[in-house]
Amino acid sequence: MEKIIENFVQRAFCQPLTNDWLICDDSHLFAQLTEQLYSELTQFSHYRGTPLRIILAEREPVRFLAGFLAACAARCPVFLCNPDWTPQEWQQVFDLVKPDLIWGLGTKNWGVTEENTGTRGQGEVFPSIVSPREISLHSTLIMIPTGGSSGKIKFAIHTWETLMASVRGFTEYFLLKEVNSFCVLPLYHVSGLMQFMRSFSTGGKLVILPFKELESSPIENLDPTIFFISLVPTQLQRLLQNSKLTEWLSQFQTVLLGGAPAWNELLEKARYYNIRLAPTYGMTETASQIATLKPDDFLNGKNSCTQILPHAHIKISNYQGKELNSNQIGNITIYSQSLALGYYPNSWEHQEYLQVDDLGFLDNQGYLHIVGRNSDKIITGGENVYPIEIESTIRATGMVADVSVIGIPDKLWGQAVTAIYIPKNSNTSVLEIRNLLKEKLSKFKIPKHWIPVQNLPRNSQGKINRQELQQIAQKFLQTSQTD
Repeated sequence: MEKIIENFVQRAFCQPLTNDWLICDDSHLFAQLTEQLYSELTQFSHYRGTPLRIILAEREPVRFLAGFLAACAARCPVFLCNPDWTPQEWQQVFDLVKPDLIWGLGTKNWGVTEENTGTRGQGEVFPSIVSPREISLHSTLIMIPTGGSSGKIKFAIHTWETLMASVRGFTEYFLLKEVNSFCVLPLYHVSGLMQFMRSFSTGGKLVILPFKELESSPIENLDPTIFFISLVPTQLQRLLQNSKLTEWLSQFQTVLLGGAPAWNELLEKARYYNIRLAPTYGMTETASQIATLKPDDFLNGKNSCTQILPHAHIKISNYQGKELNSNQIGNITIYSQSLALGYYPNSWEHQEYLQVDDLGFLDNQGYLHIVGRNSDKIITGGENVYPIEIESTIRATGMVADVSVIGIPDKLWGQAVTAIYIPKNSNTSVLEIRNLLKEKLSKFKIPKHWIPVQNLPRNSQGKINRQELQQIAQKFLQTSQTD
């Protein structure tokens, strides 16, 4: 691995590379900045005798990527962070990480912080940094955040090897020698970081553009037919509302779609406009997708299934751990070379596999179908209900802009199926929606409570915060009972 990283560092220092592969503001600074940071880190580490723990929370893409690559090359544990976390979330991070070095947070301070002082962002005060300590886990660790939407931030521990295993699975699956990526997702998130890894390690091009800028107009003088672009469902929905962007999107080699479940209406609309969509299944702990539907399969009518990538294997089992046959729904266990080592600072006891909260099945052709999350399952009147099915059916009515389904405590039913939704217009009728659902869903699956809202609590990846939904539902029902 050391030789691989050194080769990449040497490549990064090659000035012609910056003009060819990286396309974003200030891309010409990448090689110089990477070399400078790498040199400083190696000097500091040599002087101190142990690697520096680095928090990387830089907003500017070039500075973020230069810092990431320099930290990996210098074998410094690096924690990728969202600069827009709240002070409470940052308190969690500092208590957990106890960093020696902070890059970003709006400071422009790219150096070791003063001893026993905190790095201060613009208008925000952060806790003091404690003295250095030994890292029990081996070096060159890459910590990628996960779980922020639930209020508890964790860092999945990855290495250069686990990320590269994901890259190899991706390139083998799509039969590629080089990957050209168009990135509109945050680089601190696994979905953004892996776009860098694929392009940088294979010699492809990487375009970085904030999604808000993309919405204003597509990039000119760029051939989208050679690029992969990664989107979350809410981003795809917004792009398809603009005819010019829809036409532009239809020219891409592949449009990877992940981060949250997509609804049938959105998939059908993408297929109608001949978008080469590739719905994916994966997570931070697996270094992005381990199952993906190829665009040709999508355009030929497949929706709810994905094909396992070469670097991964899926096992479906019951609650007792017995492996199930094809088409039997059970718990998903993932075996992959790209699995994280654990959650910082602890490693997993069994690093060869990961049992996840998702439920699904493998069909006779080996395609993976996701049914829902075990923890999201609603048990109402003794019947199992999975929100993803109901949400998809409600969206298909065309009468809501967005919807999420949860179960709330109910004395009679155990849990009551509850829809929290954004009406498409002011005269949306719940009675009419319910009548349409009667033709598609069993009676026990039709929501008993309907709560209209202006916005749903989703994070930047489109994932819903179900804890906040419970609070919304509780407040609404309490208010309605007192009226």
